[in-house]
Amino acid sequence: MKKFSQRHLLGIKEITTDDIELVFETADNFKAIINRPIKKVPSLRDITVANIFFENSTRTRISFELAQKRLSADIVNFSASSSSVSKGETLIDTVNNILAMKVDMVVMRHPAPGACVFLSQHIGANIINAGDGTHEHPTQALLDAFSIREKLGSVRGKKVAIVGDITHSRVALSNIYALKKLGAEVMVCGPTTLMPKYISSLGVKVEHDLMKALNWCDVANMLRIQLERQDIKYFPSLREYSMLYGLNKERLDKLDKEIVIMHPGPINRGVEITSDVADSKHSIILNQVENGVAVRMAVMFLLAGQG
Repeated sequence: MKKFSQRHLLGIKEITTDDIELVFETADNFKAIINRPIKKVPSLRDITVANIFFENSTRTRISFELAQKRLSADIVNFSASSSSVSKGETLIDTVNNILAMKVDMVVMRHPAPGACVFLSQHIGANIINAGDGTHEHPTQALLDAFSIREKLGSVRGKKVAIVGDITHSRVALSNIYALKKLGAEVMVCGPTTLMPKYISSLGVKVEHDLMKALNWCDVANMLRIQLERQDIKYFPSLREYSMLYGLNKERLDKLDKEIVIMHPGPINRGVEITSDVADSKHSIILNQVENGVAVRMAVMFLLAGQG
């Protein structure tokens, strides 16, 4: 029986291609389960999971909670804004207090890059990174690649364009690692000001013209502008950004082929993507949401050593 190679899921960079394939195979089974009338399985019945979110999250948090409930785990929810963290408690103190309650697994989102790695070095529970600063968001990358595989049959050999705010996006970095490991070609597209200096070292193509990127790719993953992470203005206005890098039906209609449209959410409709594209037959955005539950079930199942 194949096993996951890591005790934690801290980032895509740390895991192997075999790990990713194992998550996908396990998620295939869980996807079949969550589409049955009785959606629960007892796989994590004796496991307690703490969801520790030091940053706001709606979709990721709900997706993890739903995955945990489908696996029959016990859940402890912790929100930093309404906790002793606001009184000055440290990350280690917070987690040690939660571990004293005999928690087996921690799902954590934190604004500091590397917070999950730091935590994994100090506590015994399995850690799942639900997003750390501008660093990584591994379960999002796994569900994105899983969705491409489901739609196109395979990720290998596919051309994927990631469009938008690459500098501030943990989704972009995790996606690049996952797609490259699975044999896809990756292009990043966006304004020069939103491209990190190290981007060419990741083995991806860089394009600043959206139409050229769309003509090249099989899949376009549209990222939102991360205004909450930007301390200076990187472009004149959202209107100008949308005119240059917003995906609309007019641009899609100019292509001589059909491409798959993705978005990690939340969507800023009318900025990086228009409603008629987000809700069109080209879009697999809602498939991504559904697949997120199955993929997160698979990750927790494998990390709990039940695989």
